[in-house]
Amino acid sequence: MATVTVRYFAGARAAASGVRSEPAEAATLEELRQRLTDRHGERLGVVLKAASFLVDGLTCHDPSAALPADATIDILPPFAGG
Repeated sequence: MATVTVRYFAGARAAASGVRSEPAEAATLEELRQRLTDRHGERLGVVLKAASFLVDGLTCHDPSAALPADATIDILPPFAGG
């Protein structure tokens, strides 16, 4: 299991009660989604279902991908207007 830094942007930050950044432990992106939903509630869980994820600056679409230790995970909800 990797310890990562999670950074929230826009609506994801609002759904995480204003938290900008926090550490989390997870082996995969899917496990991270579940742990963050458990931590912050279903409002964030809904955002995470539609969000894009960057792992150390690279888009990650595979929920079963292993997360590298000390990675930075950016959570970007869909943005309006393009």
